[in-house]
Amino acid sequence: MNPTRRTVLVAGAAAALLPTPALAVPRPKAAAAPPYASYWYPDSFPSGSPGAGITWRSLKAWRAADDADLAFNAASVPLAARFTPTPANTTARSGQARIQSLVSFGPTSANPSQGSATADYYALTHWAYLDELVFWGGSAGEGLILAPNAPIVDAAHRHGVPVLGNIFLPPTAYGGQLQWTRDLVQKDSSGHYPLAAQLVAVAAAYGFDGWFVNAETGGGNTALGTAMLGFMKELKTLAAAKGQRVTWYDAMTVNGTVSWQGALNSQNQAFFQSADAMFVDFRWSAATLASSGTRAGQLGRSRYELWAGVDVESNGSDSSVNWDAMVPTGKAHITSIGFYRPEWTRNHLPSGGRTPGDFHAADDRFWTGRSLDPARPDGSDPWRAPAVSVADRSTVSSVPFASVFNTGHGLRWYEDGAVTSDAAWNHLGLQDRLPSRRWVVRTEGRRPTVSFDFADAWRGGSSVLVAGEPDQPVVVDLYATRLPITVNTVVELTHRTDAGPVNIELAVATAEPGSAGATPPYTYLPVNSVNTEAGRAVNSVNTWQISTVRLTGLPGTVHALGVRLTAPGGGPVRWRLGGLAVRDTATAPAVPTGLRITAASGGDLRFAWGAAPGPVRHYELHRLLPDGTRRFLGGTCQRAFYVAGLQPAQGETAARFELRSVGELYNASTPVTVAHTW
Repeated sequence: MNPTRRTVLVAGAAAALLPTPALAVPRPKAAAAPPYASYWYPDSFPSGSPGAGITWRSLKAWRAADDADLAFNAASVPLAARFTPTPANTTARSGQARIQSLVSFGPTSANPSQGSATADYYALTHWAYLDELVFWGGSAGEGLILAPNAPIVDAAHRHGVPVLGNIFLPPTAYGGQLQWTRDLVQKDSSGHYPLAAQLVAVAAAYGFDGWFVNAETGGGNTALGTAMLGFMKELKTLAAAKGQRVTWYDAMTVNGTVSWQGALNSQNQAFFQSADAMFVDFRWSAATLASSGTRAGQLGRSRYELWAGVDVESNGSDSSVNWDAMVPTGKAHITSIGFYRPEWTRNHLPSGGRTPGDFHAADDRFWTGRSLDPARPDGSDPWRAPAVSVADRSTVSSVPFASVFNTGHGLRWYEDGAVTSDAAWNHLGLQDRLPSRRWVVRTEGRRPTVSFDFADAWRGGSSVLVAGEPDQPVVVDLYATRLPITVNTVVELTHRTDAGPVNIELAVATAEPGSAGATPPYTYLPVNSVNTEAGRAVNSVNTWQISTVRLTGLPGTVHALGVRLTAPGGGPVRWRLGGLAVRDTATAPAVPTGLRITAASGGDLRFAWGAAPGPVRHYELHRLLPDGTRRFLGGTCQRAFYVAGLQPAQGETAARFELRSVGELYNASTPVTVAHTW
């Protein structure tokens, strides 16, 4: 792209990352302060004093033992292994182009550690197409080095996606100081780079997967370029020893100046060789990407370790992109894809009235394409969505497995179909492993719509809603799996008919389709057949049902799960899927230990507890009110939680709280309790 285009991008990115007073929330002086995601300068600070709500911290001075918010910020879900099922269409490929996303989930400062009381959030769900997520952010006035929020890391890891923290050394036009680059690459008396070791230690303590290094501060020289290269080599060595990754951004060159190349060439080749991958700046062309791929091969590296930058911050799926330069349809892919700011799918919507449903509709359009069905992509769509080119992946490979189709945000919180909190919320750490192919619908007749719906749920904040007037049987693909079948294996569906009637069958495939784009070889097992009264088809309406289907007699391994719906008379139908579980047994999780309130300021409380032994999906905290009702306060994968703004109920002298471990099957432990005297 031309230099003018690059200037616009840098201005937009840097301006968005400068401190915004309207978003800066002053940290309370009280003991029970809210925890926020962490950010640092390498060593020295700007002149003057930090703005409201901003804390200046030195990475060089960081110590895990002194990090008061570490328990709130350390991710706990391990990075899951993934497999690649047979692609849903004939154009998506495995083993070629991959996708990286640079996402700003919130401001640098005052970014809540564990979600917040709004559903208006970039709740990324299309993890199946991603290979790397970068927690984008940083600004000259707040901090330059960002550790990702734990909920984001936990959600990504559940889907097998590594998450990188961000090191942003901004252009001088936006407050960047060359001293900060020098601070980052300083050596100690033994000739090592102490901040390289600090970065690796932070990622290990916080539970994320490495660093994205973006050095865009101009004014450097060859000595600085040499120092940066030495720093990168040591960072990569130390990171690799801890299983971490390092990605380099195409900005600084080997002579220490900032000159975006839009290619892998002699000016940045050494940095690419000292990293696991490189983000190629947006000014690439078809010729420079082709030569970059060739050069990577000559270096003994994969061409798919180059992320060709695609700026979607302003126009999202309306962006004009030379797709054939990266992912041509008629020959091998040239490079991988690096999306810059795909949270456009949320940000472009009207801020006053955007809903979770609006966001997911835009996000499905971005990742799946205009057809909204990865099994039948629209070849005339100018936006070549990831589902068209890149094969999806799955982590659903062991039993027990369950999903309540929770996207990680919602307008309320539901438990067993009842509202236990009417507050809007977001917390990606509570997100389920979600269907990767949204939405594959197979029918010879009228196609219903399928979506995540937030008006009702069995558990969490959302359910899957199928709505339409199907005049032929409809199969909705749900999960690509590798689940072993034993004599005790059952599938449980939690479902509800809002309008019907509808006949429901479980679709189970124990082998892969014969070719890409083919239908899985499903066997259909009855779930809930409609009854007939006086020749009229009826079934239970507006009542959640849990149906158990045994897989006895099916061979080997479940490769795909779905549902087949048949509407006598052609509808209309509104049918919800609130939960799906595959299990052999259903053992309740162990009880957490040592629940305590570690800080309190009026109705602002910090909780902490010890881990429950054995497998735990997450923990849930409730308040037990004087009338005996339980109110959901929040859930987390961590062993600490912050609650703000509680008020005593009428006549209440002490607030009572219950904490439970929640297992993979959403079965809960007995509670542990603690009280807070008003």
